[in-house]
Amino acid sequence: MNANASGKAFNHTRVFDAPRALVWQAFTEPERLALWWGPAGFEMLQATVDLRPGGLFHYGMRGPDGSVMWGRFLYREIQPPELLTYVLSFSDEAGGITRHPGHQGWPLEMLSTIRFIDEGTRTRLEMLAVPLNASESERAVFEENFEGMNQGFSGTWSQLDAYLQLLVDRGELAR
Repeated sequence: MNANASGKAFNHTRVFDAPRALVWQAFTEPERLALWWGPAGFEMLQATVDLRPGGLFHYGMRGPDGSVMWGRFLYREIQPPELLTYVLSFSDEAGGITRHPGHQGWPLEMLSTIRFIDEGTRTRLEMLAVPLNASESERAVFEENFEGMNQGFSGTWSQLDAYLQLLVDRGELAR
């Protein structure tokens, strides 16, 4: 873990009924990410991916109420098809880091690691996130919101699950 990452880690695990290579593609190709990433009910407006250490996944979404939200991953480590490590932040349309649109006390950056574990025809995804360069009060806000984060990621992973099931049903295999 990075020396500037501290506090209690948020952990979330989900098993997908799809091969690891296909789950990896869903996470790393912009045209695929645009079909499932984000909270339930949000429409993806833009998704660009520069999949390399130092590259960005930058995205914009419109919520059910019409509000627009931007976010970004700054990739740190990429080990296809096993590991993605990135700094997750809310952002503006230009890709600059911004505060959480609904919670000013939220950490500006979170160090996130996703492991893609091959289980034959299934993939176990293990996500861990911890505040990065955060104040004590930002870490406290992060830790107080684990239940909401679990609900949010459960919804996002359900969208990924539906997308992957569609691909599996079509017989699409990872290239």
